[in-house]
Amino acid sequence: MGNRADDYGTDVEFYVKALTSTIYAATPTGASEKLLALLDRLGLERQEVRTGGPVYVWHTVPDHLSEVEQKRLATRAIPALLVAGYKVNIDPDLFDEATYQQAAREVRARQPRAATRSPASPAASPPTAAAHRTP
Repeated sequence: MGNRADDYGTDVEFYVKALTSTIYAATPTGASEKLLALLDRLGLERQEVRTGGPVYVWHTVPDHLSEVEQKRLATRAIPALLVAGYKVNIDPDLFDEATYQQAAREVRARQPRAATRSPASPAASPPTAAAHRTP
């Protein structure tokens, strides 16, 4: 049983499931605990269903937040995920450009400067925009 992350070959897919208002963050089947824990730290709620076989794990944006705040939380997660090396997609209807830019500035501010890490290594350019996919 696949999900959007499996289908698209990404690490995280943010979307609203049809006929619901819940924002999902789908991760690939067998996603690492490192990725799942990062999503936990970013404020998403881990969900899981245990079966006789595989354990299905996904995250949702907390539903006690307003619709605007739910979209902001999903958008704010993107820069941290990108900097950690994950491939992320978000439904364009969920993406908030101003929130993304602010979160990207905050993530960059927390990163050690390239010069202080190693003068010989080139600085990696931070991501400038989130990937969008329309269904």
